[in-house]
Amino acid sequence: MVACANVGVLGLLFAFMCLLRRSDAIWLSLPASGTKCVSEEIQSNVVVLADYVVISDDHVHASPTISAKVTSPYGNNLHHKENVTHGQFAFTTTEGGNYLACFWRESLNAGGGDLSINIDWKTGIDAKDWDSVARKEKIEGIELELRKLEGAVEAIHENLLYLKTREAEMRIVSETTNARVAWYSLMSLAVCILVSAAQIWRLKRFFQKKKLI
Repeated sequence: MVACANVGVLGLLFAFMCLLRRSDAIWLSLPASGTKCVSEEIQSNVVVLADYVVISDDHVHASPTISAKVTSPYGNNLHHKENVTHGQFAFTTTEGGNYLACFWRESLNAGGGDLSINIDWKTGIDAKDWDSVARKEKIEGIELELRKLEGAVEAIHENLLYLKTREAEMRIVSETTNARVAWYSLMSLAVCILVSAAQIWRLKRFFQKKKLI
């Protein structure tokens, strides 16, 4: 029984390790003109780390350069580079919402075919430097993997709290909108009744003047 329990724990640990080591690589095909963007909705106080590199099929000439810009949900500039073939940006979010990363080709290199950009985008627990943590706290092996699992559980819990907060905000907006629609409907009905009453009164006055009634 103990052996079976150990096998079950190790299997669960292996499954969580596979989840923690998932790849968040993104491939973008950048046209000769125009901009390509990627976005992710992230809560506040989350570490974001990303690397990007231009992949070109032309091995004769130098790789074309691109520009990259990352903005926060409120439009604050978090990263901006021009004439580069690769780069990295890292920041800790201060506001919740959609963070946008945009890439475009420089005008001097606008000719030619499409380019491919590889983006390794990591957030939260995936962006943590576990090698440094292991060296600092002198942990390794199963203990390190358990520490990763603890971090993953904390990240999931924080994400659930964030989703709960967003759901409450959306519910408030929905209830407010429904209340406004109800008041607008009542006001519209009242206006229709008043207009109808005024028309009936005017028609009655008209027929009385013409001595038709």
